Amino acid sequence: MSQYQTIEEFEQILGEQIRALRLMLNLDQRELAAQAGIALNAVKRLESGKTATTRTLISVLRVLGRTDWLTSLSPHVTINPITMANLKSPRQRVYKERKSRKGTTDGDV
Repeated sequence: MSQYQTIEEFEQILGEQIRALRLMLNLDQRELAAQAGIALNAVKRLESGKTATTRTLISVLRVLGRTDWLTSLSPHVTINPITMANLKSPRQRVYKERKSRKGTTDGDV
């Protein structure tokens, strides 16, 4: 997978991919907006890589049949943190020599 330099590049590529999917499904922007229940300008902003809300993105991906993209963004947690905590060995304390009290020497009781 190639590395993208900026957030703007990610937005641009995502917009291009959404546009390509829309065209493959033979939908124009108005139809996509109507089916997704969003404004036409929201579709235009999303496809051009401009700011869009999460709600807009989800609505469009549902219409385009690509909600699997969302699943890859938030995979199910397979590791239980409580189980991981129980697997660790108990913490060991560091032994520090105690300072002797004033008026006594190490050999005195």
